[in-house]
Amino acid sequence: MSDTRALIVGLPNPVLLVGAQGRIQGLNGPAKRLIGTDATGWHYITALRQPALLDAVEETLKDGGHRHASYLGNDGARDTTWNVSVRGVALSDGLTVVLSFQDMTAVEEAGEMRRDFVANVSHELRTPLTSLMGFIETLRGPAKNDTAAQDRFLGIMEQEAGRMYSLVEALLQLSRVEGQERIRPTTKVGLQTLVLEVLNTLQSTADAKGLRFDTQMPDDTVEVLGDRDQLWQVISNLVENALKYGATSGDITIRLSSPDYEPTLLQSGVRLCVIDRGEGIPAHHITRLTERFYRVDSHRGREVGGTGLGLAIVKHIINRHRGRLRIASTMGQGAEFTVILPIGAEGNSE
Repeated sequence: MSDTRALIVGLPNPVLLVGAQGRIQGLNGPAKRLIGTDATGWHYITALRQPALLDAVEETLKDGGHRHASYLGNDGARDTTWNVSVRGVALSDGLTVVLSFQDMTAVEEAGEMRRDFVANVSHELRTPLTSLMGFIETLRGPAKNDTAAQDRFLGIMEQEAGRMYSLVEALLQLSRVEGQERIRPTTKVGLQTLVLEVLNTLQSTADAKGLRFDTQMPDDTVEVLGDRDQLWQVISNLVENALKYGATSGDITIRLSSPDYEPTLLQSGVRLCVIDRGEGIPAHHITRLTERFYRVDSHRGREVGGTGLGLAIVKHIINRHRGRLRIASTMGQGAEFTVILPIGAEGNSE
């Protein structure tokens, strides 16, 4: 048995040996960390404690068969999920049950993310679809011959259909961005020109709300390696958010820095800041702003046409460009969104 115990020490996954008498005869380092102690000599019931796994070990001790069970752990930072192969092995000194643990945490988390995503999309689509169905029923019934009501309801239906269209478009954008995230852009993009083009398209919206754009950019051309269309999305999204959720009067500042060394990038980079003077964002919301479908004020977000996906798209685009997004806010004074982008191809690629 000593040779068997020596063999499992070199295995990367947690492995544990249970003898015919139910005592743990050996376990490697990863298994000790998973269980939390060196349980050599303990009865397996005392060490493992989880009913599904205990049942699998008990049955395997009886028939020497092969079974699978789950084991739930915690690595100190998060809960973990393990798939355990429980197999009986006949050795010279009798039957030994070998428990081999495979970490399934990432798979479980991905599954949970998919379930949450489907639930969120369903929730976002349900409201406009319910409205459309109700208005269609009304137009076919009580409002069948009411021209004024028809015009009003058709206008609302158009808005609800627009919401669904915007959501589908945002989902497609998010899918494309995620698919390209590992492909680093290699085209030079002039940021001053791009900023001015975006602001030009949004000028009428700003005028309608009595807001002004205050641009602060260096005279020398600032270029980064990037995807022009995606960087347009980033700038447009941040400025649109400032228009939607910022103050009803005053300036929205768009500030572009000259290239300088950026410690967060470990190389030279530039900063693009979009600053509004609105009511601000409560601190406990800031870390979650880039989550899919997360809104500080869900009712207001839907009223102004937000999908809850804009900042998630921004985050993935910035990740593709190997940049960083920083968000700061003081209640009553506004919010500042800062995009830090590398200017060259050097630097880390994590």
